[in-house]
Amino acid sequence: MFFNLPTLLTWARIVAIPLIVGVFYLESLSAKEQNLVATVLFVVFALTDWADGYLARKLNQTSAFGAFLDPVADKFLVCASLLVLVHLERADVFVALIIIGREIAISSLREWMAIIGATKSVAVHMIGKVKTTVQMIAIPFLLFNGTLLGIIDTLLWGTWLIWVSAVLTIWSMVYYLQKAIPEIRAKSR
Repeated sequence: MFFNLPTLLTWARIVAIPLIVGVFYLESLSAKEQNLVATVLFVVFALTDWADGYLARKLNQTSAFGAFLDPVADKFLVCASLLVLVHLERADVFVALIIIGREIAISSLREWMAIIGATKSVAVHMIGKVKTTVQMIAIPFLLFNGTLLGIIDTLLWGTWLIWVSAVLTIWSMVYYLQKAIPEIRAKSR
């Protein structure tokens, strides 16, 4: 279904992208206000990732289209936010290349595995979920770029977490490739 509640929440993550980017072009807001608005938007829309899956199962509204759109929306939101952070010089371009490159590579690998009938070998694994969780904490910290609760330097913590995310990104990519290689070899014979 294209327009049930869970799918609309997924679409909301895609719609959020120009909002998050656009905040940094609003001259009527101070830099601190831009950071706060972008952070709140990112957190609210990132939470829809959990909500859409929960509601799809609870309301029995799962669909093949929703299963396709959900990871696409996540990747768009993360990649767009990373590009903003690189532009604002809050994230290293190398980190962005690792994360975005992995997303392209693994998405392509999953498509290929679907073509050869081996999708189970590259099904989502816990390491991928941990990677995503760390990214979803690091990005709002970097967007906020200030002191949280008077003690947490979000730029420092966000920088550390985004680098941890980059390491987890490589680790998860290696994991998925290791799972796929035997299937690829078997189908190549």
